Amino acid sequence: MLSGPAILRISVLLIIAGVLAAVVQFLLPSPEPAPMTAPAPMAESPAVPTPPPAPPAAAEPAREPPAAPRTVPIPAGPSRLPSDALAFPPVDPATPPGVQAQAQETAGQAEVDRAEDSAGPRALAVVDLNTAPVADLNRLRGGGAIGRAIAAKRPYASVDQLLSKRVLSRALYDRIKDQVTVR
Repeated sequence: MLSGPAILRISVLLIIAGVLAAVVQFLLPSPEPAPMTAPAPMAESPAVPTPPPAPPAAAEPAREPPAAPRTVPIPAGPSRLPSDALAFPPVDPATPPGVQAQAQETAGQAEVDRAEDSAGPRALAVVDLNTAPVADLNRLRGGGAIGRAIAAKRPYASVDQLLSKRVLSRALYDRIKDQVTVR
C-alpha cells in the first residue's frame, strides 16, 4: 500500500511528464501527413468505375530562402505632412546603427524646432474657480496641488479673492492668475 507522500510524489511526476510531453509536442515539428488514398472499391459493385489512384507525390522541390524585404517608395503628394518623413525613415544597411539613431534624433529635433518656430503663443486653459473640479485646479501650470484649498473656500466673486481669503501665497497667485477666472 502507498502512503500519502508517495502518492503525492507520483502525482507530481505524472504532471511534470505531461507538461514535458506537451512542450516536446509543441517544439518538435510534426511529420508531414501521408496523402489520403481512396478506399479500395468493393467487389460487389463493378458498375461504378473508379479512377486509378494518383501516383504518390514527388519529393518536394527545394524551397528558396525568403526574399529580403523590399522597400516601397511612397510618392510625395499634397496629402503628406512634413512629419511623415520622420515616421518611417529610410534605413541604409551600410550605415552603423549608432549613426542612424543619432541622425534620426537630429532630424526629429529639427522638426520640433521648426514646429515651435511656426506655432503661435501657447494657449492657456482658463479654469473657473467656482465650478472646476479639484483635478483641473491641480493641473494649473505652476500651481501644484492647490485644488483642494481653492475648492474649500468657494464661492469666489473675483480671482483676487484667492489672496484676500488667504487661499494662496502672492508668488503662487502670480503664477496662476492668468489661468483662472470667475464666472
